[in-house]
Amino acid sequence: MILGIGSDITDVRRIAKVIERHGDRFIDRVFTATERARADKRRNRVETYAKRFAAKEACAKALGTGLRAGVWWRDMGVVNLASGRPTMELTGGAKRRLEAITPRGYEARIELTITDEGPTAHAFVIIWALAVPAE
Repeated sequence: MILGIGSDITDVRRIAKVIERHGDRFIDRVFTATERARADKRRNRVETYAKRFAAKEACAKALGTGLRAGVWWRDMGVVNLASGRPTMELTGGAKRRLEAITPRGYEARIELTITDEGPTAHAFVIIWALAVPAE
């Protein structure tokens, strides 16, 4: 069953301006250590940050809260599975919200797709629940 859907389009130029103006203060406030490590080793660093910013916005929408009700930027982090496929890792308020919207007897899954095509970055998140087999 689908628990939430969210999408976002972010202007890469806007993220570039914010990074230029606020630098590490912005990056540290919004992105997890894993996200920073991945972006900082990429040639297209700003686009990488913009995609992750869009993913966080889309995830907050899918959670049904936006960036409020205890859900903060670094509570949502883009991580890659062993296959390379991106997904979201939730902590803090975002994880609590996910637990609150997941019905008993179900396990939540998060599907994420991110892309950029200058000058925009796009993200789409689907949060769904899978019934856990009874033991």
